[in-house]
Amino acid sequence: MNIFKKLTLAVFAVIFSLSLSLQSANAGNVTINLGHGGGEKSAYQPLATKFAELAAKYSNGSLEVKVRCCAQLIKEDEAFKAMQLGTVDMSIITGNNISPHFGLTDAFVLPYIFKDKAHAYKVLEGPVGDSYKKKLLDATGIHLLAFGFVGDRDFYNSRQPITKMADMKGLKVRVPKNQVMIDTFKEFGAAPIPLPWADTPTALQTGTVQGADNGTSFIKSAKFYEIMPYFTVLEHFTYFSPLMASPRLMKKLDADQTKALLRAAKEASDYQKELMGAATSEIRKFLTTEGQGGMKTVEFERADFIAAGQRVQDRYATEKGAEFTAFVQAIRAAAN
Repeated sequence: MNIFKKLTLAVFAVIFSLSLSLQSANAGNVTINLGHGGGEKSAYQPLATKFAELAAKYSNGSLEVKVRCCAQLIKEDEAFKAMQLGTVDMSIITGNNISPHFGLTDAFVLPYIFKDKAHAYKVLEGPVGDSYKKKLLDATGIHLLAFGFVGDRDFYNSRQPITKMADMKGLKVRVPKNQVMIDTFKEFGAAPIPLPWADTPTALQTGTVQGADNGTSFIKSAKFYEIMPYFTVLEHFTYFSPLMASPRLMKKLDADQTKALLRAAKEASDYQKELMGAATSEIRKFLTTEGQGGMKTVEFERADFIAAGQRVQDRYATEKGAEFTAFVQAIRAAAN
């Protein structure tokens, strides 16, 4: 009887062990949908595709990332909420579209807040950026895996070349639905009109707006040079390319997969930074070369724009509370 019981227990133990192994194998295969609103030649695409490649490599094939560009998965200004709800796994969302869900992000959106790219990367990849990621996670549940490439928003319009800030007076400018950006263009003297990204091409074509700004690569990938004749390297807003993941996705992953995901995000971010950093000057050259982009550009007086941006910075730093003030001060201090 004892022998029979022992044999029975041994058989059940083997079956149980096999069952766990099968469950583990099944749980290990995770398909991830990663969306972004940029085109296939935008700054977001190399980050997304390299991340997909590396996630598969470092997880030994247990993570399959399907990249959906061009807002196929969801519009960018709706993606953050969708990740919170768990209906979208991952997305690349520019900072100004995070702000409505997490106000501290506006500190990164402030005009001329970064002196140069070295300052921006020092902030984002150092203690200030780490603090921001933790606060974002605690407040919203969203995981920011990597900040990605840092670029500038260039300006384009159909009315006239911009030689000084006074040329902005009354110009109808499309801006994202972000209050910092709206207030900045008001300070420049323009007439900002908040519109979703998806509505921007039509608004430019019909003359509903006379100008707009975007990251340099997006101006080329969206072919705005075909309808907007004037181009200005204004560099008034800095944008980054945050690769973000939903809490629902992160709960699906085991420890090894989480490690693979984070490693892939870091290396894909480094790859994008190197690639797009080298490409920006070439894209600007294309946009302003006759027979290519064909946009006209002229030298302009930057001092008034910077002074206007500083006024916006100071106003927000004093009006948005102690935490926001301290965050802006930490960003500024990192420049030294």
